[in-house]
Amino acid sequence: MRGSNSLIGIANFITFLLSIPLLGGGIWLSSRANSTECLRFLQWPVIILGISVMVISLMGFAGSCYRLTWLLRLYLFAMFFVIAALLFFVVFAFAVTDRGHGEVVMNRSFLEYQLSDYSGWLKRKVSDPGYWDKISACLRDAHACGGMGRYVRDPTNGVLVPESADLFYQRNLSPIESGCCKPPASCGFTYMNETLWNAVPGMIVNDLDCTRWSNDQQALCYQCDSCKAGVLASIKHSWRKVSVINIVVLILLVIVYATGFSAYRNAKRIENDEPFGVNRMTKARPSRFHF
Repeated sequence: MRGSNSLIGIANFITFLLSIPLLGGGIWLSSRANSTECLRFLQWPVIILGISVMVISLMGFAGSCYRLTWLLRLYLFAMFFVIAALLFFVVFAFAVTDRGHGEVVMNRSFLEYQLSDYSGWLKRKVSDPGYWDKISACLRDAHACGGMGRYVRDPTNGVLVPESADLFYQRNLSPIESGCCKPPASCGFTYMNETLWNAVPGMIVNDLDCTRWSNDQQALCYQCDSCKAGVLASIKHSWRKVSVINIVVLILLVIVYATGFSAYRNAKRIENDEPFGVNRMTKARPSRFHF
């Protein structure tokens, strides 16, 4: 019984350690200065799962140390549902981020993003007018395009001037910067600086985002479909990273849970076969003397 309790205690200590990267993944999502900061419903499931695993591990550790059978049963029951919830979350995360990718544009190092490339629940959630108003307001308040400006030194007089269009086109922009802070390349606008673009007179384009673009620094392309696509691309990138951690933790949790469950069954079997205080050798070899 003591050996089984020790095994359960070790298994729960390992589980407690596993909850740290799980919780860390959710905190990393919430601390990122991009779309996930404005979509707080995305990281809360990860944070809640991490805290749940941590609490349940402590529950199992206490149950093994103090030999509380009812607490161990509760631990195994709760851990089963946590594993099922983590499995559901991993499958859900991959399912809602399976579509969509950036498109390569000629003479551009950064990618362009189109909302039509995405589909499913996450697209409907982000594209909902009422919800997008909150997201776009959050992006604007967080100054998502505030770091776009760059200056270079003019070789003729040494004065700092905004970088040229050629230098800008060679930058690796984030999905948010590409989709929300500049007009789509299909608009053919003339580059003035990173967030200032002028339409070419008489040029006709079929992209509605071209009419939504504004040189007002509080508007830019926050109402563009390309901005929504950039948010979706950013979510996909972040979720895929966290999902890799979740898969590793899930596999290890299943192994630890199987080990703990086996140890618990073994402890129960020994407890039922050998009542507390009865020596096994004495039970196996009764006394030869009869009265």
